[in-house]
Amino acid sequence: MTQVIPAHELTLAQVENQFNLRHVLDDSTFFPEAQDNLSELNDLEKQTLDRVKTEFLYLNKYPMLEYLVKMVVLSPLLSLAGFYRPPLHPVLEKRVDVAIETRERTVWGRIDILLLQQQLWVAVVESKQAGFALKDATAQTLFYMMANPNTEQPTFGLVTNGSHFMFIKVLFGEIPQYTFSTEFSLYRPENELYPVLQILQRLAALATR
Repeated sequence: MTQVIPAHELTLAQVENQFNLRHVLDDSTFFPEAQDNLSELNDLEKQTLDRVKTEFLYLNKYPMLEYLVKMVVLSPLLSLAGFYRPPLHPVLEKRVDVAIETRERTVWGRIDILLLQQQLWVAVVESKQAGFALKDATAQTLFYMMANPNTEQPTFGLVTNGSHFMFIKVLFGEIPQYTFSTEFSLYRPENELYPVLQILQRLAALATR
């Protein structure tokens, strides 16, 4: 009988070993999309992000489940970045199954938001409830990213718990490689939703050019 393993139970070491993934530590050359050619935000975008931060910090004083994180933080970010406009479109709760080793085990999970361009995966967005450590979602997100059937282009991921954000980039090849971006936090004095939106806009531009 095939053993079915939920993706959220995977460790980062297990995902690395399964897919022969190599972690690249120098993100300055491996992940320029998170640093170079970022567009300037306009006043309306900044005002919207300031409001999102204020609302999140208020609501986070109370129990805040995953769906509220999506509604309060993720939805306005993705809208401002252009992910709700053609040719991109979001798919929610897409199940991903990957048979591993001798096919006696299947790992499965559901991607919170999968953003597609003509069935090509552009970005995987994994959200967790507020207070959930990003580290606990990185292995699950990498597993989803490695299930991308389009291996000719890099795949990008975003992991967030509402207050913290981290991007992931995977390059496929004989030895697949990945790295993480800087971790952005809403608990710092400056509004770090600004660079998060700038990176999302950069990824949307890459996908639609």
